[in-house]
Amino acid sequence: MTIIDRGARVRASLALLAALLLAGCSASDVKEVQDWMAQVKKDTRVSVVPISEPKTFIPFAYTAREQIDPFSPNKLLAELAKAAQKDDSKFKPDMGRRKEPLESYPLDTFVMVGVIQKTGVNYALLQNDRAVHQVKAGQRIGQNYGLVTRVSESAITIKEVVQDAGGEWVERESKLELQESKETKK
Repeated sequence: MTIIDRGARVRASLALLAALLLAGCSASDVKEVQDWMAQVKKDTRVSVVPISEPKTFIPFAYTAREQIDPFSPNKLLAELAKAAQKDDSKFKPDMGRRKEPLESYPLDTFVMVGVIQKTGVNYALLQNDRAVHQVKAGQRIGQNYGLVTRVSESAITIKEVVQDAGGEWVERESKLELQESKETKK
């Protein structure tokens, strides 16, 4: 055998092998699958559950516009005023009395700058902004119905009447101490 014959044989063998492989992919299997699919489509019945009717929407009528806002500061003030009128506390301040001039300032705006004595009575010198006021025991001061109870050389004692979180009137004691100036420390 020659080399040419061998090449022809190999080519012939490859061609035969390719023909056999293509014969394995025949359409006979595809035909069986197509018949089975047609049978299943014919036998299967589709059942769709109908969708229920939508509920009718009934709009909500908002009638609270005419009512008082529960978060309004005015409502809170009105309730506190009612509670204050009903309150029979022994510490309740006299709301009808005329206020003294120093009651229009908060207590923390005052600074004690000195003490003087006139006819045996101690007066505290309190500075508010640029003005200096003389205050003695028994005078009213501050916005919380404060009453000066004692004036000493180092501090004044003030009894204030305030409302607690429950609306009850309670007394508390405050002090304003003498503020030393920088010049006296030298």
